[in-house]
Amino acid sequence: MTAAESKKRKVLIVSYVFPPMSTAGAVRVGKLAKYLPEFGWQAVILTAALPGRPDPQFEVLETPRRESVVMGVGKRLFRLDPEQTLMAQIAQVKKKLRIRSERSPVDLLLAAVGEVTAYPDPEKGWRPYALGAGHDLLCQGNIQAIISSSPPVTGHIIARELKERWSVPWLADFRDLWTQNYYYPYSPLRRSIERKLELKTLAPADGLVTASPPAAGDLGALHSQKQIHSIPNGFDPAELNSNLGVLTDRFTITYTGTMYTGRQSPEPLFAALSDLIAERTMQAGDVEVRFYGPEAGWIDKQARAYGLAEVVKQFGMLPRETVLEKQRESQVLLSVKWKDARHRGFYTAKVFEYLAARRPIVAVGGFPDVVDDLLEETGAGVSGQTWLDVKPLLLQMYQEYKSTGAVTYAGDEARISRYSHREMARRFATILDSLSE
Repeated sequence: MTAAESKKRKVLIVSYVFPPMSTAGAVRVGKLAKYLPEFGWQAVILTAALPGRPDPQFEVLETPRRESVVMGVGKRLFRLDPEQTLMAQIAQVKKKLRIRSERSPVDLLLAAVGEVTAYPDPEKGWRPYALGAGHDLLCQGNIQAIISSSPPVTGHIIARELKERWSVPWLADFRDLWTQNYYYPYSPLRRSIERKLELKTLAPADGLVTASPPAAGDLGALHSQKQIHSIPNGFDPAELNSNLGVLTDRFTITYTGTMYTGRQSPEPLFAALSDLIAERTMQAGDVEVRFYGPEAGWIDKQARAYGLAEVVKQFGMLPRETVLEKQRESQVLLSVKWKDARHRGFYTAKVFEYLAARRPIVAVGGFPDVVDDLLEETGAGVSGQTWLDVKPLLLQMYQEYKSTGAVTYAGDEARISRYSHREMARRFATILDSLSE
């Protein structure tokens, strides 16, 4: 440890997810740990066993976790991999059986079983191991604060017990809300019971954090006596595109990541493109809509319905570095917003990564939301809800592409920098500083 590192205060981050896991939650926690040292805080990560070795720059303590008896029996009964989570394997089974509905008999059965066995979440078996390790760390006397991050909410329950035993400042971070989650999977009765657990768990917390102002408003309505902070996700400034000159020859519109069936739809884009091509104001041979991520048959079906079978292409999963290159070379990046109006306070995960690519963004579908606000504030792109809204936006971009060979990027660098992971870490550090005082 260097002299500079020894002067930093240490914060214990309790999180079930952490890189090399690649979920959005793991990325948020990983980038927080990466940039906190720039602001006087060194992160110590308390997490469950990871699927690979964490980056050696981080101080990571992995612990075992104990699966519930019911979950273990279920895996043996259905001959599932004991090393993977039950939910992940059920998702794989649904994919093989081509079950797309989120209200299928499989989902209803899981919800009924989880109502009792997965309370408060399927990872509750991590708690005794993490508690023991957490107490050992705090016993050494060099941890000045705690951050817990959910889901799963077991992380907050662990942090609460550590807080009560050691009286260090505690900040609870909600990547998704708890009982206020719009996709809460259980019955109203369980929600009522679990809400009491949420209030009890967070009672000793010194502050609550979530990822958008609307979500912070919801959280504050339930936890009215708490300090609520809105700190969005962001992009890694180390991945900021510095080469804006190498673009595709075609008018490429690129989407990267998962497209969630029933929750998102590129239909407004397809309808607008189909109309422009039919009017001959756009040439089909110039246009390519590219999807990089898990392939979905319904996207191809929807494209064919609009006569875009030769325009829309899915390339499947590619390495992250390759995907970043595809973003940077694109004329336009596509963000598909949530269809449910209740998600107006939630950013799509990729929109921040797009900011680092420094290419124009077009957001389609959904309702007026925080993504619209983000694009307007930063100048990084435009948005349209219906195909009639999207059509003139695409036409303007296409005409510029035809006349100059490129769609101009007009993002405001200073405003975009507010949405970096470095800025996210700075805001967390500011709160930790105030709590420590």
